[in-house]
Amino acid sequence: MSDLLIELFSEEIPARMQARARDDLKSMITNGLVEAGLTYASSGAFSTPRRLVLSIEGLSAESKPVREERKGPSASAPSAAIEGFLRSTGLTLDQLERRADKKGETLYAVIEKPGRAASVIIAEVLETTIRTFPWPKSMRWGSGNLRWVRPLHSILCLLSDESGGAVVPLNIDGVQSSNTTAGHRFLSPARFPVTSFDDYLVKLKRAHVVLDSAEREAAIWQGAQNLAFAASMEVVEDKGLLTEVAGLVEWPVPLMGRIADTFLALPPEVLQTSMKEHQKFFSVRNPKTGRIEGFITVANTETADHGETILKGNQKVLSARMSDAKFFWENDLRVAKAGMSEWLDGLKSVTFHNKLGSQADRIARIAALAREIAPLVGADPDTAEQAAKLAKADLRSAMVGEFPELQGLMGMYYAREAGRPEAVALAARDHYSPLGPTDTVPSDPVSVAVALADKIDTLTGFWAIDEKPTGSKDPFALRRAALGVIRLVVGNGLRIHLIESFGLSLILSRLAVYSLEPYGDKLGGDLVNSLLFLAKRDFGVQPEIKIMGQPFVLNEERLKDAPATLEGAESITKHGSQDLLAFFHDRLKVFLKDQGIRHDVIDACLAMPGNDDLTLLVKRAEALAAFLKTEDGPNLLQGFKRANTILSQAEAKDGVEYSYGADPKFAETDEERALFAALDTAEAQITPAMRREDFAAAMAAMAQLRAPIDAFFTAVQVNSDNPIIRRNRLNLLHRIRAICAGVADLTRIDG
Repeated sequence: MSDLLIELFSEEIPARMQARARDDLKSMITNGLVEAGLTYASSGAFSTPRRLVLSIEGLSAESKPVREERKGPSASAPSAAIEGFLRSTGLTLDQLERRADKKGETLYAVIEKPGRAASVIIAEVLETTIRTFPWPKSMRWGSGNLRWVRPLHSILCLLSDESGGAVVPLNIDGVQSSNTTAGHRFLSPARFPVTSFDDYLVKLKRAHVVLDSAEREAAIWQGAQNLAFAASMEVVEDKGLLTEVAGLVEWPVPLMGRIADTFLALPPEVLQTSMKEHQKFFSVRNPKTGRIEGFITVANTETADHGETILKGNQKVLSARMSDAKFFWENDLRVAKAGMSEWLDGLKSVTFHNKLGSQADRIARIAALAREIAPLVGADPDTAEQAAKLAKADLRSAMVGEFPELQGLMGMYYAREAGRPEAVALAARDHYSPLGPTDTVPSDPVSVAVALADKIDTLTGFWAIDEKPTGSKDPFALRRAALGVIRLVVGNGLRIHLIESFGLSLILSRLAVYSLEPYGDKLGGDLVNSLLFLAKRDFGVQPEIKIMGQPFVLNEERLKDAPATLEGAESITKHGSQDLLAFFHDRLKVFLKDQGIRHDVIDACLAMPGNDDLTLLVKRAEALAAFLKTEDGPNLLQGFKRANTILSQAEAKDGVEYSYGADPKFAETDEERALFAALDTAEAQITPAMRREDFAAAMAAMAQLRAPIDAFFTAVQVNSDNPIIRRNRLNLLHRIRAICAGVADLTRIDG
């Protein structure tokens, strides 16, 4: 067995590409070797800014011989068929075997491929890998045709065993393989030979190169923490930045600097974002003041003055960046304190979508919807409306123009500076949340109202223009918006009927569409008029809409001449709401599946009334899932399904519904009478439990039916020869079905 070491040495590889490049190198080489007949024990891929490295241990010395047998045409087949077979095998006619069978003689090709040395296979696989490597971006240089992320300078390809190492010969566009590499660009630029991977590691470290990115990350973080601790401060953790910086240096040397006092009044997020995006600096926080007062930069070299010159240069550049940020902040404060009207007016010229109008149009819809939602979440309607109108004002600020990732957060600061209520400021910050499955869910009522309105408007807007997600395509992140609504509702235990919220939002979105693509005929005007009427009648909202630049005013008298159009508007709204609710149910299944709740359990709960109340739906699903994990759950389920099957078959056969109350006086056995009593007891417990939405108590009461139902089916024949007894027992089965079905639709449960 041998060990293989490959190093592809180039100019600096962008940090963001290194992780994928490591994975691609490992998979392409190992897959290629295995497909060629080699085996190996283990492999590992590494990267620095200037090299991609692969180490393979326990590689077989050669591939095994291969014997392939292929059946061809009959020996008496037309010559064209035989010639085609010969071309496909690469053999001549006299090299084929003739074998007798029932139909005569058949031609067979026996192709034997001898084993090949590992070095030959490695050279082929490595050349193919280099020439077809899937860099996101690549370049050519010089006069060659080779493409690489940056100019490729050398290839180290070494196959070693107990007796020593040998270079695998390879030449790609003039780049010849060897057993040498180079150290750090500045500290140890000379090339040196290596004999194995262990020797390679030791000599690289001696040449000021830390090969493993995880080791560089650990060194950077430990060094940064030590510097901050010595100054009685703390480093702000940023794992993404740590990974990126580790991809920028081969010999990390953390250095700490201070931020000038003139910039300390800037919001900490501004300082942190500016340093991260422009300079790749870590932020250092003073725990006593909570302010960002310093930074950590990571040099790629050691200097005689211990980094003093590097720090001075970095601080000079940082000062210029901070001066820009301070300028943005001060200008933005002027606009904010003046009421932000300048920004709000500017949003009229910012298009949200060409079929849904501007950001200002969208804000008006969100404000109307937030006012409607506010009482449902415990928020003041006036405050919610005010918050919605200001939540996106910072999109026109200079700071957000420079750092888009600060949108919302800067809105909070500006709202505070403008003297707005704290709830309005928090809503500006939080209304985009939650952005993903692990993002924090807002809990302040005003923030929740605006966040829900924002996401529901997004969904209904794109539903109105038929831009729904299809398959894996979701260009407007509508699945994420739906998940955000689910998490907001469930996370805060809100009791909201989504159909009602969808109704108003769909009306507003439809009106937005019609205002941009007006209908010139009477039918189009009647439809707009009907939608305005529905907004007023059902929600008490009177939207302002312009058609071809002219205000369109609701005319209720006109409705008398177009009753069918009003019915059409109601149908459009109802259908759209139901369609959107079905989309939410699909997303809820994904959400609950991640929490361990089976799809069939969710289906059983979705079939119940009130399935647009997500909190109620989730409570029911959680209780049912817990019940089915108990000993009684699956057994009761089988009893219910047996009762339902017998009852359904009898109803189909007899053409009647056995739903008339069963009478205990016709019971003939103790088991029958016991089931009557158990059903009475269970119903007395389940009904009030369901009324107060105590699903766990309802399930517990339902579990008590397991033993009586089992005993009933063991001792009693339902389809008695006596028609009165049979009818009574079928009515008794109906009671089982009705009581259980009041909790969930158990017919949808698997098993």
